[in-house]
Amino acid sequence: MSYGSLLDNAAPVRDGESIPLDALRAWWESAIGHVHAMEVEQFPRGFSNLTYLVRAGGDEYVLRRPPFGVKPGVAHDVLREGRLLAALRPSYARVPAVVALCDDVGVMGAPFFVMERMRGLIVRGTLPESLSFGASQLRALSAAAVETLAGLHAVNWRVPGLESLGRPEGYVERQVAGWHKRWTSARTGDVPDIERVIAWLAQNAPPTGSATLVHNDFKFDNLVLDPADPTRVRAVLDWEMATIGDPRLDVATTLGYWVEASDPPTVLQLGIGVTSLPGNWTREQVVSAWEASTGRSAGDPVWLLAFGLFKVAVIAQQIFARYVAGHTRDPRFSTLDTAVAALGALAARAIDAGRISHLT
Repeated sequence: MSYGSLLDNAAPVRDGESIPLDALRAWWESAIGHVHAMEVEQFPRGFSNLTYLVRAGGDEYVLRRPPFGVKPGVAHDVLREGRLLAALRPSYARVPAVVALCDDVGVMGAPFFVMERMRGLIVRGTLPESLSFGASQLRALSAAAVETLAGLHAVNWRVPGLESLGRPEGYVERQVAGWHKRWTSARTGDVPDIERVIAWLAQNAPPTGSATLVHNDFKFDNLVLDPADPTRVRAVLDWEMATIGDPRLDVATTLGYWVEASDPPTVLQLGIGVTSLPGNWTREQVVSAWEASTGRSAGDPVWLLAFGLFKVAVIAQQIFARYVAGHTRDPRFSTLDTAVAALGALAARAIDAGRISHLT
């Protein structure tokens, strides 16, 4: 069976996001090695750090740099991400190997790093006809995703390069306050449901629990699946927001992206992922399976879902604000304000219902 439509294929670089090939090649030959020819394309998916495919010397690499028009920060600190991957690789094989890092902004106007390309299938939005997954395969994929998340939370983070990633103490409180601050900075209009959710999250935040490695953006389209067995996870991508903290907030983020078939049409039409298809676990099953795999309590799942939806809404709002300000021309970003409203409404609905699944 051909899975061509699921491979993370690159495309021509978008307008306004090109990188200087001559400067890159000069740096490359100094830092990595001589190449006879070099080509650069761009991966069209993703909404944060920019990701390019570099063909050099007969091999393929992936280059990550911050988006144009943003201020430096943890969420776009590509060197931090590169160093994290390098430190994590010896104990966690499901990450790409880092080839080189560059902190010289003179090369392309921003720092960047280069890593190996991990080939495989990436499931985004909707399943194409080429992937004839039935309910049993989607159930297995749900299980594999949660097992991968639980395994990530079992990694020994008390090693050089990882233990300094974050401050575990007070993690939950800082996350609630930090995402509230990001919302305030990026807002372009009133969204009453979001304001209500912010207040409820602050009033009902659980105390911070014991720390683990936290990916902070764990979802289906950050997983690379094995083409020979698409229910097996080969790699986890996009570690730019990873830190050390309470793993329940990793579960929260996953829940924020885990759409169910019974969710309102305003959420389903966002095309966030394939988790609404028959066979996938419900959000309640995700939480239960994570608890069983880790031996940890997730606490109040409603709080986790509300926080996860709020966080995803803030990320969408930040990107929409960049679009409104003219810092990006990507047409995908022009309607993200509708996603923000839909996610806020679903979070408010979960709070009112006192549950995380079957919210119609």
